[in-house]
Amino acid sequence: MASVHKKEERYRTLIELGIALSAERNHNRLMEKILQGAKSMCNADGGTLYLMTEAKDGLRFEIMLNDTLNIAMGGTTGKPIPFPPLRLYDDEGKANHKNVSSSCALTGQTVNIADAYDVDKYDFSGTKAFDTKTGYRSKSFLTVPLKNYEGEVIGVLQLINARDGRNRIVEFGPDITPLIEALASQAAVALDNQRLIEAQKNLFKSFIQVIAGSIDAKSPYTGGHCHRVPAITFMLAEKACEATEGPFADFNLTEDEWYELEVAGGLHDCGKVTTPEYIVDKATKLETIYNRIHEVRMRFEVAKRDTVITYLEGLVAGEEKAETLKARMDAELAALDDDFAFVAESNVGGEFMAPDKVERLKTIAERSWVRTLDDTLGLSLDEMRRRTGDEPKPPVPEKMLADKDWHVIPHEVNVDTARYDAEGFKMKPLENRYNLGELYNLAIGRGTLTAEDRFKINDHIVQTIFMLKALPFPKNLARVAEWAGGHHEKMDGTGYPKGLKRDEMSLPARMMAVADIFEALTAADRPYKKPKTLSESLKIMSFMVKDQHIDQDLWELFLTSGVWKDYAEKYLRPEQVDAVDIANYLPRKAAE
Repeated sequence: MASVHKKEERYRTLIELGIALSAERNHNRLMEKILQGAKSMCNADGGTLYLMTEAKDGLRFEIMLNDTLNIAMGGTTGKPIPFPPLRLYDDEGKANHKNVSSSCALTGQTVNIADAYDVDKYDFSGTKAFDTKTGYRSKSFLTVPLKNYEGEVIGVLQLINARDGRNRIVEFGPDITPLIEALASQAAVALDNQRLIEAQKNLFKSFIQVIAGSIDAKSPYTGGHCHRVPAITFMLAEKACEATEGPFADFNLTEDEWYELEVAGGLHDCGKVTTPEYIVDKATKLETIYNRIHEVRMRFEVAKRDTVITYLEGLVAGEEKAETLKARMDAELAALDDDFAFVAESNVGGEFMAPDKVERLKTIAERSWVRTLDDTLGLSLDEMRRRTGDEPKPPVPEKMLADKDWHVIPHEVNVDTARYDAEGFKMKPLENRYNLGELYNLAIGRGTLTAEDRFKINDHIVQTIFMLKALPFPKNLARVAEWAGGHHEKMDGTGYPKGLKRDEMSLPARMMAVADIFEALTAADRPYKKPKTLSESLKIMSFMVKDQHIDQDLWELFLTSGVWKDYAEKYLRPEQVDAVDIANYLPRKAAE
């Protein structure tokens, strides 16, 4: 009966270990469960678990245990195993069958040895030397290959010195060997599954890097942004996890959630692949793929030459005095120069376009010049689609600046606003995709972007959410779209794309919002602005906290934990790192 009970207990242990192995996701803990489970089933004194090297030419020590000698290395112990991998082949490429573990790996066969000192087939000289040095007696060995579902050996499990009920060293009996082999098979499957999962993670991380790289290729500073925002987010999340009191005392992230945050951070701006770089980099108001101020300049050049021609024709006609004609020409040329200088200055967008400046633009626009060439020649099909086909033939008087019908570029297809509604986006596509009208662009009040340009830039977050939601994320990555898609929302609900308020946003999404703003302010690789110093950036963000654009609790953690300083030391230029007193930016301190 005792024997039957023992068998039942072993089978139960095998089943329980199988379940535990299939559930374990931590590599080191999995290694330990495999070895400790095998030791327990046959009451072995010690054991070693090897894994095949990547080159498949050796066995790497993963974990070593020995009860008598109190040895525990590898696995979760944190103690490195000082031995090099066991070589499967010698320098001449011959298989190493002298070592029992390497022979097991090469043949894929279990090796059961009752007493190592009575065996000539394998070289146990190293084992005997170890015994002499330590006073230990290595006797029975059970060496079992770990094979995956393809029958490939991925590791070796070796147990040493089986013990009976009275703790005497005995051989590994024929009753226990099949159970250890079954456990080894389950362990191999668990290891293989873990490797496959890890390979999928690595593949997805590489995919994220490819996306960031493609953004980087379009616009190098945006690619840097895609790298730095996750770095700040991780720093902030780590400090929140470390908090033992305050609003983050109960905040923690599991291993899966850290991975989820890594994916969300890496893809938080993936929608920017849909944003034309000439809009992101739009440095002047008339810029599209090139700066159209050159077209306007040429019109003024034509107008100036026409003025000179008019003067010369007047001299030939002799109807007016040369002095009068010359004075009129000089005045007109000076006026044209002044008008173009004003248009050029307006194009840069450095100052606010007050109503009187817009009115002057309109006046300048009324100047005319004569076009003598057909402006429908040499156009693309897309451009021709925007023409009516009944344009007047040259010569044609034209305004110096104009908003023409064909300057308006409609959406290529009907925009599915229902999709925006379904996601709860407050921002909706405008009537037209772009408006290239010259007056329309030059009259922009501040900056260089039209409403259509601004929407296209902001729409990157909508496209980010659409792209991420199109991916069949597993359960452990279900919140990637929400975490990545909220970094332009504001705590008072005035952000985009959904106009969420603080309580409607997850903590990781709010963290990413802080990270996104801080990175944008301190970035030194933007072609359209100078990088701000630490104190300037923190001051601006402190105002954003007062305006309820940034989460106040996260802001205080950001300051008091020193995330801003750690990031500055790693990523900012020396000239940006100035003296900072965080007390000046703490909301509650400022309020006292």
